[in-house]
Amino acid sequence: MRFGFSETESERISDGGRLSLTSPLSIPSPKAEIQWVPLQNHPLFSSTADTAGDSRMPRNLMVWDGASRLYFWDSNKKCLHRISIRLGEPDPASILAASPSKVLQTDAPVSFNVDKILVNRNGSAFLLAGLEGLCVMYLYGRSSVEENTIICRTVSIGSEIYFNRNNYIRTLQISWHPCSDTHLGILSSDSVFRIFDLSSALERPEQEYYLQPVEPGSSCKAASICPVDFAFGGDHLWDRFSVFILFSDGSIYILCPIVPFGSVHKWESVLEIYNDAHTFGMNSSNLKAVNNSNLAISWLEATFPELARQAGEGGNLFAIKAQPYVLFDASVSLQGPLRNVYHRLGEDSEVQRGVCEGRAVSFLYNLVSKDSILVTAWSGGQLQIDALADEIQPVWKVGSAPRVCVDSYDHILGVAMICESVTPGSSVLKFDQPQNHTAWLGHPPPLLRLAIVDLALPKKNDLLISMIVDPIVGERIYCLHDEGIDSIVLHFLPFTSQASGKEEPMKTPSVHAVLSTCSGKSSRSSPLHGFLTFSDSFGSSWVMGLTASRECILLQMETWNLLLTHTTEKEGSPVRFEELKEMDTHTIISKELLAGPKAVILPPSAPNLRSVTADSIEGRATLHQYFKLFHENYVEYAHKVYFELQHHAPHLKKIIDNQHSRLRKAQQKLLEVEKKQEKVESRIERAVQLHNSLEERLHNLKSLSVLHKKPLSKAEQDFKSELDRFAGVEMDALHSSIEALNARLRRHVHSPQTNFSNQQKQKSGRMASRVQEDEVSQLKSSLAKLSLLNSENTQKVKLVESALKNRDISD
Repeated sequence: MRFGFSETESERISDGGRLSLTSPLSIPSPKAEIQWVPLQNHPLFSSTADTAGDSRMPRNLMVWDGASRLYFWDSNKKCLHRISIRLGEPDPASILAASPSKVLQTDAPVSFNVDKILVNRNGSAFLLAGLEGLCVMYLYGRSSVEENTIICRTVSIGSEIYFNRNNYIRTLQISWHPCSDTHLGILSSDSVFRIFDLSSALERPEQEYYLQPVEPGSSCKAASICPVDFAFGGDHLWDRFSVFILFSDGSIYILCPIVPFGSVHKWESVLEIYNDAHTFGMNSSNLKAVNNSNLAISWLEATFPELARQAGEGGNLFAIKAQPYVLFDASVSLQGPLRNVYHRLGEDSEVQRGVCEGRAVSFLYNLVSKDSILVTAWSGGQLQIDALADEIQPVWKVGSAPRVCVDSYDHILGVAMICESVTPGSSVLKFDQPQNHTAWLGHPPPLLRLAIVDLALPKKNDLLISMIVDPIVGERIYCLHDEGIDSIVLHFLPFTSQASGKEEPMKTPSVHAVLSTCSGKSSRSSPLHGFLTFSDSFGSSWVMGLTASRECILLQMETWNLLLTHTTEKEGSPVRFEELKEMDTHTIISKELLAGPKAVILPPSAPNLRSVTADSIEGRATLHQYFKLFHENYVEYAHKVYFELQHHAPHLKKIIDNQHSRLRKAQQKLLEVEKKQEKVESRIERAVQLHNSLEERLHNLKSLSVLHKKPLSKAEQDFKSELDRFAGVEMDALHSSIEALNARLRRHVHSPQTNFSNQQKQKSGRMASRVQEDEVSQLKSSLAKLSLLNSENTQKVKLVESALKNRDISD
């Protein structure tokens, strides 16, 4: 049984506790009655075309708050719909939704097309993101309610940085920080990662990290300096203070430590990495490891002052708040690019690169137990799945001071720094390298390649792929692309498998198609405009997709037996037919019954048994003993057989029905094959005829005289090359010279003479006329010579061509 408030009661309670007191004369307007309908049949998801914002940015106009509310952005009406849902009702495979939905309207008009909506951790604020704008919509703190519509406060973010027409910078990826309700991370096309604090400043970032993946002055490809995507780390050691940056060439970098000012973290988690720095860093014999761990400890004690006070006492805190702090003489290093780790030396570099094609388009960080999984999607349709083979550790570059903004009380308000990549030499990483050789030395954590999954997508230059993790089964990753949705399940995790104490071989992940958006008659796909995953406390999981025409698709996903693998067939030991037959027989009837009744061991008889009559006491006792033995063996065996047959009758009927259905399908397929056989034979006949005609044409072409002509002699080849050179180069030069001379002549003829007197004009006119006549005569003679030379060359070319034709005819 489920308990909860109704839609109207929950809205009235969430309205800040305000009650509407009406007089007897004023009657409140009746509200629409709440109806619970299946989610896919909700009136909001009708067949209405939604073509607004047709961009190549991946669209996701739906979001779930993790509890009982679904939000959908209406691109036509520019508003947000809030839908209350009930998971697993009335049956485990369905979801109920309340109708009508509550409409949340922005207090200021949204002037851009929204492509993505995101909700923060506590569900109090929504992020509306598009190519031309970015704003935050606060759900609680509305100003008024009119006609079942809630007016919500909406503010713009970073408009002077990202959407200034004089300095246009594109936002590549936007995400809420997992440890804060007010901090937002933005990666932009100017290779800068910024963190905004919505509680203090909307236009000025709290932290700025200028990414510099290559050394200044070094040559590199353009793809190696173009960021694509980023992701915050998970709740594991230093991963919670890390940001993963993906570049267009597929290289991955790490920024650590990155902590929003005022974010809240678990006391046990921070204390664990604090003790780890003391144990493995300060006690190391390497001086570099001691210095790096000392920087980390000082940073932790300044960011979380409770550590220094209560670490030794074993404080009973549950959560601690991060204080604004930055090292004034060091900047955070850009760790990377992350290299692959190998089991042995001599591995080919192509193994590290893999078979991924195109450019990197998206990135996913997934934490499963103790394994940090990194998934990179490529425009060629491949997924590169790697795992961190070592723990992340913070790295600073000492001597590169950041820029810090403080207030009048010397409190840090903002920080900006240049993050340079520090490559730790060209040493080959080994998988079995001891921990004391790598801990706290400033090396980026290596990657262990798990798999490269080819989704077999059509080749497109603008292919976009987005990924999301299943909320119940962390090993399952949903991949959303233009062709639909695929499910990738990981069956091997290095640290998780190692912790189980079993040496398991590396298994390839399984790939399943969940949903296809291609129509049956046409290969044209219709990408989804929304994709969500739901889960409840009973372990059920659903996926929901929204098409461009607002058609809702809801599917229940398997969770319990997802990670179970079939062990009947092992690599290198195929199962024989006799074993399969034995396994099938065992499932139908037991071996004990197939062996028959047990052999009856008769008791020893007396020597005078033949002389004893059946009516006597001894005879009756002997017969009774024999009947008892036969009853215990044969009659009880018959009862067992009868019971077993009765028990297996439904199972046998099911097997027979299954065999009959398979037989009918096979017969139907045979009929279809017979129908298609005639078409195939006709096509083969047409192909044979076409092949014969092509062979005949090829024979005729081989018999042509052109193929038997003799090659030109050396003199003929020299003459031909001279003609080609003259026709290709010198003729163009002559034409350009003639045009230049004609232009000079026209300009000289039409030039006015205004700076002389009339007499001088007459005298100079006569002199000029004579000069012009001389020049004109020279030009005419030059043109005549050129035309004569051209005609002679033309005649020579014609003579050569006629001679070649006559030679071909004679041959």
